[in-house]
Amino acid sequence: MASFSDFGKTTPFGPNPIETRDDLGKFLVNMLDALEPHTSPGGSRIHLGYTGTHFDETAALLEGFSRPVWGLASLLAGGGDYEGAARWVNGLANGTNPKHEEFWGDMTDKDQRMVECSALGFAFAVAREKLWDKLSEEAKTNVGNWLGGMNDKEMPNTNWLWFRVFANLGLSKVGSPRADTTRMKADLDHIDTFYIGDGWSRDGPEGVVQLDYYSSSFAIQYSQLAYSKLAQDIDPERCEEYRNRARQFALDFVYYFDAEGRAIPFGRSLTYRWAMSSFWGACAFADLELPAPLTWGVVKGLQLRNVRWWAKQPGAFNTDGTLTIGYVYPNLNITENYNSPGSPYWCCESFISLALPPSHPFWTAKEEPYPTLDQRVKILKHPLHIGITGKHTYILSSGQQCSYPVKQGPAKYGKLAYSSAFGYSVPSGSDTLEELGGDNTLALSDDSGETWRARRDTREARFEGDKWLRSMWYPWKDVEVETWLVPPTAEAPLWDLRIHRIKTGRPLSSAEGGFAIYGQREDGRALDAAEDGKAFGTYADGGQARAASEAGVAGIVDLNASGRTGVALRTDPNTNLMVPRAVMPTLRGEHAASSKNIWLVTAVFALPASGEAGATTEWQSEWNKRPVVPEEIQKLMKLTKRRSTANTLLDLARGHI
Repeated sequence: MASFSDFGKTTPFGPNPIETRDDLGKFLVNMLDALEPHTSPGGSRIHLGYTGTHFDETAALLEGFSRPVWGLASLLAGGGDYEGAARWVNGLANGTNPKHEEFWGDMTDKDQRMVECSALGFAFAVAREKLWDKLSEEAKTNVGNWLGGMNDKEMPNTNWLWFRVFANLGLSKVGSPRADTTRMKADLDHIDTFYIGDGWSRDGPEGVVQLDYYSSSFAIQYSQLAYSKLAQDIDPERCEEYRNRARQFALDFVYYFDAEGRAIPFGRSLTYRWAMSSFWGACAFADLELPAPLTWGVVKGLQLRNVRWWAKQPGAFNTDGTLTIGYVYPNLNITENYNSPGSPYWCCESFISLALPPSHPFWTAKEEPYPTLDQRVKILKHPLHIGITGKHTYILSSGQQCSYPVKQGPAKYGKLAYSSAFGYSVPSGSDTLEELGGDNTLALSDDSGETWRARRDTREARFEGDKWLRSMWYPWKDVEVETWLVPPTAEAPLWDLRIHRIKTGRPLSSAEGGFAIYGQREDGRALDAAEDGKAFGTYADGGQARAASEAGVAGIVDLNASGRTGVALRTDPNTNLMVPRAVMPTLRGEHAASSKNIWLVTAVFALPASGEAGATTEWQSEWNKRPVVPEEIQKLMKLTKRRSTANTLLDLARGHI
């Protein structure tokens, strides 16, 4: 019997060690079992809640049905059995039968139903005997007609095209006359135009600057690897190209994971949770050996540690074992308008390694820890990220934005940094700084703090000398913000540096946040102010602020005495992805309209807790170090100051001021 100290802190799956193939299979089976009470009489719909989406309710219930099929098909393909598979066989027959009351409805242009075709096509390709062959001839015709109905429909010019590829691939594998291999080739040819080099593809055509998990585990890389295994006999040249891309991509993608198994939250659709790590399982499914140091043992560790970490997050599951909508805990603030209660089951992609036999090297290899990488700090050219590993795994980021309006877009793509340990925060409202959740953001207000703007549309982002990121942001017509993001150095390994040049034609208030951190004491009550150096508590003095809790330490310092004031800001509940109650070290400032450049130099400190230790005084020696502005940027700062002075004198001479 669990002790009171564990009350509310466990999941239905916590006792499962998830170390072996059998463990992973048991985890999946338990998840599938939890869905049975929520399944419609005809099996074609799974109802998990009452939240809404921009698409119709039938499509939402179809999500609940189809997404677990990623895992079910992999389990069956690997020789496993599941008695409940009959629920999905019946659901396929009834959902695609126009005469049945549970018919899913025919597909229209850009229909959400198209997304759900991908899992079904994959299932027919890998588990034909246990799924497709169980259907009656009438049902096979109906399924073929329903899936094939998407071939003459318009699709979004994004990763969605892969869903039609897999529908046609699956139909071709089972010999359905509705398979359109000509359509499949045309889709693949177009998808390949998204490729930009070094293994990376953007999620859309030229001009789209979006390289999030859809470019990797959620869709593109995952789909390429699965296709390279399943289509080798019909498209060998393309399959080998996809495998080469994955070999290159993996050496960058490893920087998005940490030693504890967490992935860095970045971008949209994070409610898909451990789908983040499905790329590593897809590498195994494709029998793809990766370059050093990514041995089979390392790949196995990257995959299983991520799944294990999620299986132990109590807020990720309801008490009956179904998934919640949110990230580490239920949170509708982070969701997009396409997230239904069934959406999180995209995580079932990560069970693809169950399709492999026990003799596969992925399963026979001994699990290895997070690898020692040649570079602690790496320039990730295509996503415009700087990857940083070590005691704190995070990225510095500039240049990405969603290619269409998306809820909380500035938070999901526009922040200056994203952390595997601390996550990021999203706004809960539009009026106060506490509602903004502006971690790792320079937020600006032109109405004395009534409303705030955070970076969304980043312009002119580029790397300079493979040393730092430089970019522009134009929040108003008469305001420009130029930002340099400088990664940690050996002299100050727990600090990154952010330099901002602001030119404004209006008075501005500014608030620059560091990392948001768990904001409670050991007894569960809110962190209170503490003396400098105390293990737990908040601290603010002049141009610096800090918070220390069982999650670690986060802080921020104004390095150039710009007049900003440090505060330990307690953000609104449910703004941060990782913890519902957070504190965010912040610098507050006021800036007059001026033709001169305003320079802000900010040092940001973060040290996650290791294991159960929480914050200790050991961080103090690192805190007392300070990063130094690179000489090249110092010269630029001095140069622009001289230019500003010269321009002011010229304006005086002309009588303009």
